[in-house]
Amino acid sequence: MDPTDIGGPSYPAARIVANRLQARISAAPDKIGDAPKPDAPTIEEIITTAFWASLRREEGHAPRISIAFLPPEQTVRPIKFNPRVPLEAELLARIAPAVEKPGIHIGVWFYDDRLYVWGVTLTVPTWCFVLEVVGPGLLVVKYRRDEPGTKFANIAVLEGAEVKFIEQQSAVISAAPPALGSLWAFYSSAGRNESDNILVRIAIAMRAHGRGGSLLVVPRNTNRWLDSIVHPVQHAVIPPFPDIRTFLDQMDHGLEPSPITLQAAVEALAGLTAVDGATVISDHFEPLAFGAKILTRDGVQRVDQILLTEPIEGIGDTNVDPVLLGGTRHLSAAQFARDQQDAIALVASQDGRFTVFAWSPLHAMVHAHRLEALLI
Repeated sequence: MDPTDIGGPSYPAARIVANRLQARISAAPDKIGDAPKPDAPTIEEIITTAFWASLRREEGHAPRISIAFLPPEQTVRPIKFNPRVPLEAELLARIAPAVEKPGIHIGVWFYDDRLYVWGVTLTVPTWCFVLEVVGPGLLVVKYRRDEPGTKFANIAVLEGAEVKFIEQQSAVISAAPPALGSLWAFYSSAGRNESDNILVRIAIAMRAHGRGGSLLVVPRNTNRWLDSIVHPVQHAVIPPFPDIRTFLDQMDHGLEPSPITLQAAVEALAGLTAVDGATVISDHFEPLAFGAKILTRDGVQRVDQILLTEPIEGIGDTNVDPVLLGGTRHLSAAQFARDQQDAIALVASQDGRFTVFAWSPLHAMVHAHRLEALLI
């Protein structure tokens, strides 16, 4: 397809990233049943159309949609439009209310040398090119990874004229506490692997409620974390709670499953983080308290510098003042990671930023990992 054929207003960022995206996607191994890989002009047209659709309003609401590049023959029981319609920003904004729920994708494919919207699908094959409209001017390029991953892997984030490519091999998290282990494969692979994905799910749910929140993950069977919490603890949790540990134990032992799903337990836990103060869980996902206030112990050094890492190409590790990351919530989390060096602190901001704080013995300082580019 000739890029000069693209109709409507241009979006310079789309042209800038199209060739790099094609190269990144083309590098993936080809397997039978995998999705077709779009060329650069096709990527540019899809991104450009989606960008201008993101700036429209339908009954006062900005569209939140997911576009998948594939023919209907590679899906399972899709909804097909009759007739199919050309890919245009106005159309995407108009049908957005019907497809805004997660897991619903607008199918786009070539017919007579032109891109058309052919319908809607709930399934896409491995390595399918997916473009998600997250908000006005905010787009995320993703692909469908191999099962059993629950989250699409992000390739790039476009926000207005700014473009961020996810680092293909992030730096190693240095001597991280055991509590960070379940985020390790996800982070070090730049979101391509999840390993134990429970904390990934919790992180996504914390961002989703949009109120901001803090989650402290502490070692099991120890109360040392209480030394860094104001007493009395605001809300201690008395079991039984619809906790994730119970669900996992039932699965491990082949017991009759709880009527509460794992995702429901994750969302219930994430909901506690919306309360003012920090939520505390063990590294076995057992809820311990919420609404907890973090304090700095007497005689302990205050955190005035942290090492900041973000899995974005071209962004190296930097030493920064923790106040640059946010307000009181971030400062308290950094101090908790300094004082409780076998624990980690996860902080979601109301603006969508997500940071994990952990003590780094190698650097003898708190290491902050910005993850929102992987979680969008």
